[in-house]
Amino acid sequence: MSILPIMVVGALGLAAAQDDRIQVVLPRDAIPAIDAPEFEPADRADRAMADEELVIGLVGERERRAYSTWQLDRHEIVNDVFEGRPIAVTW
Repeated sequence: MSILPIMVVGALGLAAAQDDRIQVVLPRDAIPAIDAPEFEPADRADRAMADEELVIGLVGERERRAYSTWQLDRHEIVNDVFEGRPIAVTW
């Protein structure tokens, strides 16, 4: 695999990055997915969340869900079932 050179500007000035090695920062499966998530009623979640907190929202014919991006920052994927269909919510 080859990576194109990039220019990096930092506090110490301009430097060229021309390294074709891939660095692994986290091992495989280091960030666990959330499987079968549990939800709070909206009025209860409203007390625990800030007004400006971001969510990924789903609205269907029978269900509504809000997935907190704060939680997704720590897990990145939620495997769930929404209106009978398996879904993956990613962040």
